[in-house]
Amino acid sequence: MRAIKIILFMMVIFIGCKGENATKHEHSNNENVEEKVDSTKKKVLSPHTSTMAMIGEAHIHIDYSSPGVRGRIIFGGLLAFDEVWQAGAHMATWIETNIELSIEGNTLPAGKYGFFIIPSQADWTLIFNSNWDQHGKDEYDEKEDLFRFKIKPDISETSTEHLSYNINKIDESHGTISFAWEKVSLKFNFEIKN
Repeated sequence: MRAIKIILFMMVIFIGCKGENATKHEHSNNENVEEKVDSTKKKVLSPHTSTMAMIGEAHIHIDYSSPGVRGRIIFGGLLAFDEVWQAGAHMATWIETNIELSIEGNTLPAGKYGFFIIPSQADWTLIFNSNWDQHGKDEYDEKEDLFRFKIKPDISETSTEHLSYNINKIDESHGTISFAWEKVSLKFNFEIKN
């Protein structure tokens, strides 16, 4: 009888230890899952985004990553004046049109193009480049420019936290493309060529 009590006591201890180990193991797995969940909840600092519009028969699409100001001085600080910038974060910003456009007296054929900007303390330079699939400005080559033109930026007292582009319709054959970030905004006109 005593031997049976000892065996039962040992079984209770063994089963109790087994359950405790299983609980520890489950808890350990839950922590890993929570860490994975938490890491996926991190806010993307420069979210990938796009804007598009139909103006007449033209479908115009702008694809870019939208960095935030986050308390920094952007133009003349984070981004040096008089240097080429990919007009967004990460990959170069690109603009696509299915119909030929006229922009500031220049012809932009139907297709997809890299869009770059050279910020300056005076007029800014906007660039349409034939190589649309570039990482930042690393592969930028001025020889691949279709055209450049200068534009005077509007400086505001208020700040736009995240870089944004907009395509606005004027009428069935005219529109504007605008850009805003930090205290700077730019806008240029285009005409649809049929």
